[in-house]
Amino acid sequence: MFSWLKKDYPIQKARSFLFYLSLFIFFGGLPFILSFALGYKFNAQTLKFVKTGLIYIKTQPEGARIYLDGKLIPDKSPASIQELLPGVYKITLLLPKYYPWKSEVDVEAGKVSRIDKVILFPLRPDLQQLNQEGFSSFRVDIEKGAICYLDQENKIVYRSNLDGSNFEDIASLPEKFGQINGWDVSADRSKLFVFNAHQISVILLDSRDDYTYSDSFVYLDYPQEKIIKIFWHSDNYHLIVLTNRHVAVIESRPQAKPVNLVELSKEPTEASYDNKRQVLYFSDSQRSPDGFSYNNLYKLELSPEFFLLERLMKKKINE
Repeated sequence: MFSWLKKDYPIQKARSFLFYLSLFIFFGGLPFILSFALGYKFNAQTLKFVKTGLIYIKTQPEGARIYLDGKLIPDKSPASIQELLPGVYKITLLLPKYYPWKSEVDVEAGKVSRIDKVILFPLRPDLQQLNQEGFSSFRVDIEKGAICYLDQENKIVYRSNLDGSNFEDIASLPEKFGQINGWDVSADRSKLFVFNAHQISVILLDSRDDYTYSDSFVYLDYPQEKIIKIFWHSDNYHLIVLTNRHVAVIESRPQAKPVNLVELSKEPTEASYDNKRQVLYFSDSQRSPDGFSYNNLYKLELSPEFFLLERLMKKKINE
């Protein structure tokens, strides 16, 4: 009479087992499900749920393959690598025909570690030879779009465009000047100076000029002092000269005499000139009230008006 009950008993037993198994899996896995939803991950080493972090990667150019601890991830840059346990990860970025990029990234709990300033450089950069003759030093003038080259051996000044075109010699250097310690082109690009320890020479690059020059090179001698550094004044006519003894200004004309503006306690080691504001910064050592000498930074404001400086020079010469 109840034989059907005996037949259905195994099925009911199996259903009950599956029901309780599903409940066990659900409640047992619920912490893991909630942890993933809240940004946590189970750490098998500490047996604890830990807040995860992520790494954001962006490269220029894009499309680099990303390796995390040596394993390739599916996405290419830009990409986000999520659900990472806190710790240090090795990142390798590879893009065909570019140098690889490698680094270590520290991932913190609940934070984004950004690698978004990666520039991948090509294996074969666009390397071009610009000069057609030998040279010892050069100056790049971005505003004018030109490069000026100094060939001390052959005593020639060259000039070209930024791409090396229109390469030409524009001036010659004094034959008996000796070793050149420094040089610079004036802001109006009409002339340049070269100097050694005791002499300055000014070379014209353009015959059109507002000042009177001789046809030969302009020589300015400093027989008793050692020239350390020189700057063009903003008027493109005066030179700011730092020696081992003075800060001076001098006209770039024959037989000009320097006007010593500051007497130095020691040979200056650093100096910088702000051409737009006519301000000279230099180092010097002065004795303080405590009896010790300290290396200090000084600022010397030079008149932005040429005629004020002219009057100062005339007054100094008359004295």
